[in-house]
Amino acid sequence: MNAAANLNAALAVSFEYFPPKTPEGAEKLRAVRRQLQALAPEFCSVTYGAGGSTHQGTFDTVREILQEGVAAASHFSCIGATRESVREQLAMLSAMGVKRLVALRGDLPSGYGMGGEFQYASDLVSFIRSETGDAFRIEVAAYPEVHPQARSPEADLRAYVAKVQAGASSAITQYFYNADAYFRFVDDAARQGAQVPVVPGIMPISSSSQLLRFSDACGAEVPRWIRLRLQSYGDDVASIKAFGLDVVTHLCEQLRAGGAPALHFYTMNQSTATLELCRRLGSAAALSA
Repeated sequence: MNAAANLNAALAVSFEYFPPKTPEGAEKLRAVRRQLQALAPEFCSVTYGAGGSTHQGTFDTVREILQEGVAAASHFSCIGATRESVREQLAMLSAMGVKRLVALRGDLPSGYGMGGEFQYASDLVSFIRSETGDAFRIEVAAYPEVHPQARSPEADLRAYVAKVQAGASSAITQYFYNADAYFRFVDDAARQGAQVPVVPGIMPISSSSQLLRFSDACGAEVPRWIRLRLQSYGDDVASIKAFGLDVVTHLCEQLRAGGAPALHFYTMNQSTATLELCRRLGSAAALSA
């Protein structure tokens, strides 16, 4: 398919939310979902806390999304988990009607040892497949700019390939602002036999300080020119948001033109930036919203 055809194709999107911690946050997220679900997402995912610390909030939010008539994917981390605890949670999610999981190793909470019976996400993927067959579509994480804890880019690619070989259906990337990193990763993975769809994770830019803090923590690269422009705006929120929309719109256009199968938006439980990005990208649903 050529670039023009890609850009004219329907915009396939999905959204990530995190579990709210307060009743007010839960009500706000419901309003956000009502707005974003008008864009007909393929699914919505809900994150887990470090060490599975928010798993009940995750499952409660997933249940609400399903009740709203939208496919929901639960994040599912294996840090500290046992085979029996995973088996029980898989049964619960299946009974809820969940058909999709985002299988992750997960982050260690502060002061927490590795523990559990799974060392890598590939172990979790393999176990889910052995227990449930094809009952779930399993998404895994991909890192176009290399996982911050990887020993080397080669080791990181091997870890990703192992997840695909273990039975992953597709992958969602960490966010990035360099399209070349994504395309190189996809090509490198394909050469290693990992040819499942790789969906780019998209982080809208609405706050300079928040973006730089998140990026420094997770290893996502903010190109120097973007970082300097954001810093130059100081506290000018309107300019930061306008610049961010331009940058991320251009990134999404590059990704779609190059054949990215869909876009997965990290919403941060906000709707405004994601709605505007989808409007700019020509989403018919967004244009009529």
